[in-house]
Amino acid sequence: MSVLVIAEHDNASIKGATLNTVTAAAACGGDVHVLVAGHNAGAAAAAAGQIAGVSKVIHADAASLAHGLAENVAAQVLAIASSYSHILFPATASGKNIAPRVAAKLDVAQISDITKVVSADTFERPIYAGNAIATVQSGDAVKVITVRTTGFDAAAASGGSAAVETAAATADAGKSSYVGSEIAKSDRPELTAAKIIVSGGRALGSKEKFDEVITPLADKLGAAIGASRAAVDAGYAPNDLQVGQTGKIVAPQLYIAAGISGAIQHLAGMKDSKVIVAINKDPEAPIFSVADYGLEADLFTAVPELVKAL
Repeated sequence: MSVLVIAEHDNASIKGATLNTVTAAAACGGDVHVLVAGHNAGAAAAAAGQIAGVSKVIHADAASLAHGLAENVAAQVLAIASSYSHILFPATASGKNIAPRVAAKLDVAQISDITKVVSADTFERPIYAGNAIATVQSGDAVKVITVRTTGFDAAAASGGSAAVETAAATADAGKSSYVGSEIAKSDRPELTAAKIIVSGGRALGSKEKFDEVITPLADKLGAAIGASRAAVDAGYAPNDLQVGQTGKIVAPQLYIAAGISGAIQHLAGMKDSKVIVAINKDPEAPIFSVADYGLEADLFTAVPELVKAL
């Protein structure tokens, strides 16, 4: 049986999370097929065909699929689900919206947030905010899986030559409609794709101080900006910058945590970073337990000095 990956895309290009999901799919065994469900998404389907390891792209095109509404995309997946042993989604907001609908309709248990494929029916996933790893074995005929993208290397975006096959689009489910979206524009790298992240915590004290201290360091390093939940809840930073169990899961090459104590929920979102640098004046702060480099110092002194040195 083949394995199906549900591509995340913007109708013009494939998003990075799809590449990590393809790597996970390849580990499940069988040919890897990618579904691109969208509207005027020929460019995205062509890009999916270039992904190394993909043997076929299924392109479903309809106005009802333009904005990735969960009900419509789930119906599209279900229309072709019988041909697959595994159906994989990136564990993103979109993937986590669609996958449970597909699993429920197929009457199977969803396997969430996997970080390793042990075999075709056995997977590893973090539990208890990443403090334990559960090994899950499924006897279901179809495995519906969401993939924690930081657990898998990205497949090469070029080098493949998969055929693009057109599939009939399912009818609009009529259960939801797209009204509009407010998208924050930023010149910085997207948080989950950034190679360097500078994050600030509650110790910064105010939005003004957050911007004054964190922004210059991020600018110097060409980094994305992140924040702890405490900083977001206090209004120092917007919600889409939150890193942690209830925010975004990241694994950059370099993660700098300034004024973040390191609550278990925050560590769950960033402890897979390649190099972690912690700046905190509390020597007992839990963040130091995962840091590769720790600086016990007042961040209001240390961070500007670091910016000056760079």
